[in-house]
Amino acid sequence: MTQPDPPQEPSGLPAALAAYVIWGLLPLYLILVRAVPPFEFVAWRILWTLPVCLLIVAFRRQFADLGRALRDRRSMLVLTASATLIAINWFTYVWAIQMGNVYAASLGYYINPLLNVLLGTLLLGERLSRAQWVAVGLAGVGVAILAAGAITTLWISLTLALSFGTYGLLRKQVAVGSLPGLTIESTLLLIPSAGIALWYALQPPGSSFLVSVPRSLAIVLGGIVTAIPLLLFAIAARRMAYSTIGFIQFLAPTIVFILGLTVFGEALKPAQLACFVLIWAALAVFAWDLWHRSRAPKPVPLD
Repeated sequence: MTQPDPPQEPSGLPAALAAYVIWGLLPLYLILVRAVPPFEFVAWRILWTLPVCLLIVAFRRQFADLGRALRDRRSMLVLTASATLIAINWFTYVWAIQMGNVYAASLGYYINPLLNVLLGTLLLGERLSRAQWVAVGLAGVGVAILAAGAITTLWISLTLALSFGTYGLLRKQVAVGSLPGLTIESTLLLIPSAGIALWYALQPPGSSFLVSVPRSLAIVLGGIVTAIPLLLFAIAARRMAYSTIGFIQFLAPTIVFILGLTVFGEALKPAQLACFVLIWAALAVFAWDLWHRSRAPKPVPLD
């Protein structure tokens, strides 16, 4: 009798595409809250991310994972540092979009994967292939051109790339899942975020959260658009090769770049265009190298 085929694991591609599309369209959401000062909005984003995360943790029954991380001193120290970095990243991104520096924000997340490769080489002892060194070199030339011709926005791209790249490096050092980790980071940032929200509430204009029902709902939505794509990413990461996710990662900054050209109407400076072309070339080399390696025959283990 023929044995039935074992059930196949669902593909992680839809979850990955959904996560990066949401992240790519985030500037459109930020239009809804453009009247909220960046510091206050990031504080509210953290405050509303925490209950959303707790609900999802409860649904996925991950409180045991939370408990283990909370009891681990080293994990808590690393998560405290990563919480600080993700807060810096969020504030810089929100401020950049609100100030109309959409291209600088997009470029930061184009640079990020290449920076991750470089950090892995310098700090984790990972080795780069010749093609990957070429990709890093092209990206470096692009950043140098940007530094010469668009120095006023270079700090935005580098801050986003460095903060998120270092954040990922730190999170790689602790055995805590994406969602439990974000829950703990949001908890660690709860008191300073509440303090910032209270400070704005005590100022003459008052809290942005109490101005109108539509704005209040838009602020609450910040917690959802933070937690949901991260959950989708966690699902995709379990079901897909990480190199494949790396390719899909470039979808988000590409959407942001297109939004900068169309919706936001930001002028593209020659130095920015040259930098983007070199970054895209670097990513093409990097992607080709990963594809080539994935097709290389695997060595047969000896008995």
